[in-house]
Amino acid sequence: MLDAVVVGAGPNGLTAAVELARRGFSVALFEARDTVGGGARTEELTLPGFRHDPCSAAHPLGISSPAFRALPLERYGLEWLHPATPMAHPFPDGTAAVLARSVAETAASFGPRDAGTYRRLVAPFLSKWDTLARDFMSLPLTALPRDPVTLARFGLVGLPPSSWLLRRFRDERARTLFAGLVAHVMAPLDGFATGAVGLIFALAAHARGWPVARGGSQSISDALAAYLTDLGGSVHTDYEVKRLDDLPPARAYVFDTSPTALARIAGFGSHYAGYRYGPGVFKIDYALDGPVPWTAPEVRSAGTVQIGASTAEIGTALRAASREGRAPDRPFLITVQPSIADPTRAPAGRQVFWAYGHVPSGWTGDLTDAIERQLERFAPGFRDRVLARATAGPPELVAHNANYVGGDIACGAVSGLQLLLRPKPSLFPYHTPHPAVFICSSATPPGPGVHGMSGHNAAKAVWRRLRQP
Repeated sequence: MLDAVVVGAGPNGLTAAVELARRGFSVALFEARDTVGGGARTEELTLPGFRHDPCSAAHPLGISSPAFRALPLERYGLEWLHPATPMAHPFPDGTAAVLARSVAETAASFGPRDAGTYRRLVAPFLSKWDTLARDFMSLPLTALPRDPVTLARFGLVGLPPSSWLLRRFRDERARTLFAGLVAHVMAPLDGFATGAVGLIFALAAHARGWPVARGGSQSISDALAAYLTDLGGSVHTDYEVKRLDDLPPARAYVFDTSPTALARIAGFGSHYAGYRYGPGVFKIDYALDGPVPWTAPEVRSAGTVQIGASTAEIGTALRAASREGRAPDRPFLITVQPSIADPTRAPAGRQVFWAYGHVPSGWTGDLTDAIERQLERFAPGFRDRVLARATAGPPELVAHNANYVGGDIACGAVSGLQLLLRPKPSLFPYHTPHPAVFICSSATPPGPGVHGMSGHNAAKAVWRRLRQP
């Protein structure tokens, strides 16, 4: 009998399997698709030689992850590559604000009236980033916080809605960039603890950057899988699990799946019926014949680019997708240009590029024209650079990754108490109604992102059970 079986080979499932194998437990991992990776895959979606990341591409939480940093993933091929600028946010007047590695450069891009405010906002936390990241990404606490004072101080700033925090800034440049940071988790700007979301992303950029993985996000998953194999674990792909009886006998079962799928497989009935899924996204991967022709020079060297003309425009787009059930006329876009840092992603002189905007859950329309109209506002002539495009709305995203219910790439709404207490309000979020069954997906704390911390935290709960006599 195995000690543990893990279902789902996304970053969290892989990390959970690795953590258990490192502690001497026998582990087998089962994945429905033909490759490991989940939200960290790389594929040729458009033309030969153009390597695209179907979901996550830039990894501010990956390089800062306490779980990943404790593993020898570099020995298995993972290499982080940094663009000159982690993130930029262009404006219609041809200028841009930047989220740079330097706090001073970032503050200066906001203008003189907000530069000091920004420096004072991040200063108390930046020097303690590693400890804060570990404590924050272990909530609800799976261990005593290493720095409870800093964590509490961060909570005072971050737990109120981000709209409160935005009032600290006097001008639109800082407000708009920060609103865009919050929108990365598809949360309305007036939601509980959304200030913490924006602040975490900003601190991550200054502390460790927003890198891409050389060769694509698949490199992260492949490194985890190779390490797991070296530890004696086994990986089985093309193995769809429909019920627990499909799996070999084990002392514990760990699911990197949505709560809905887990309830169906394990026979938990309506246990997760109250779990809410958020809006979907519409994503386009592009093969380009050269760099994106951004008007603002600062944007040309940025790995990630946020597209939203103002705080009001971003808020309107988020409300349309999450509350009004319609696709926004001017979607807020998150875009990534991996080729800025990693020229191996495309043939010489060419580039890969992706963009997505928020749409209602399960939406079946086509947002291509709206996305490209937005891009043309800040990069005139963009369409002329397009060699090929691959589009994916909610139905296609679900087909690619079953955890993206309704096209929700966060595997659950990141709003209200569910931002911190997921999949149910509990101090033991990785436990389920069955004492030998656990959940470790992005539907558990600390939530979405390629960081493996949900898997790491769940593995702690599992090995405590496995060590019981």
